[in-house]
Amino acid sequence: MAGNSFGTLFRITTWGESHGPAIGVVIDGCPAGIPLDEAIIQLELDKRKPGASPASTPRKEADRAVLLSGVFDGKTTGCPISIQIANTDARSSAYSPMAHLFRPGHGDFTYQAKYGIRDWRGGGRASARETAARVAAGAVAKAVLASEGVDILAYTIALAGIHATQLDMAAIHHNPFRCPDPKAAKQMECRIDEIRAKGDSAGGIVEVRATNVPKGLGEPVFDKLDADLAHALMGIGAVKGVEIGSGFAAAGMLGSQHNDPISPSGFLSNHAGGILAGISNGADIVVRVAVKPIPSIAMVQQTVDLDGNPAEIRVGGRHDVAAIPRINPVCEAMVALVLADHCLRARAISR
Repeated sequence: MAGNSFGTLFRITTWGESHGPAIGVVIDGCPAGIPLDEAIIQLELDKRKPGASPASTPRKEADRAVLLSGVFDGKTTGCPISIQIANTDARSSAYSPMAHLFRPGHGDFTYQAKYGIRDWRGGGRASARETAARVAAGAVAKAVLASEGVDILAYTIALAGIHATQLDMAAIHHNPFRCPDPKAAKQMECRIDEIRAKGDSAGGIVEVRATNVPKGLGEPVFDKLDADLAHALMGIGAVKGVEIGSGFAAAGMLGSQHNDPISPSGFLSNHAGGILAGISNGADIVVRVAVKPIPSIAMVQQTVDLDGNPAEIRVGGRHDVAAIPRINPVCEAMVALVLADHCLRARAISR
């Protein structure tokens, strides 16, 4: 299976399955001398672990990061960094009755078509459990970016059809959905309760904002910064769309509306989302991702078995009602990985 690695100079490879003994990541290319320990990584993992919101699965995982290499006396050595996260609460037996069925919305059908074999225990490699390894790697990327003063924050602007109408960044840390609109957050909680009671699931939109990004990151043709960000975020299993700056709204705007006027103090608007011609312009980088509903639902669905016979399925086990807000730190991590990689590439060019 190819495609388990990401990045150019700052490069990661994730490994492991949802119901295996552990998952983890190997990070190559991290500069030496970066302050790093397990506590720094754990801070990010705690944002993603199960049980942090009303939409979360009841699966209980401590998601404890164990640093196996690449760090000495609290600083990176320049050697590959290996991080392991144990799976301690997997219940594979819940999936046994569905082992011969393809779950709608999952990768079961396509994995079987491509490989002729699949791990039916929670989706195996296709499970969102893999994203914990990305968050661990993102914590290292954020440590690299700290020297540049870059800050990355993901927040929920829509969930289950309810949209935030204000951006109060302080509110993000005071509700379980990491929503910048307290009123909308309360409505989201009520709506999620209704959806859970029906055995269904919901999708939404996450916005990611990176501030203090240096000017000049990215390349003007195939390695555009916005292209790499889209690649990174579309690589998250639940993401079905990515837009940067004004995004799809730009299609309905005039040039006089979309162009960001420039003053001696900087850009007067940010329809470009902080990127022009594939290169960062110093304004905030603003990216939004469309997150699909969780495919594991308790409602009866039509499917087929391994032999192509029609069947019905009701997905058991423990599942999130929505990927939001646990996907938020995953989005932050992927943006951090791209920016750290491009920062190192910019340094290499300048030497």
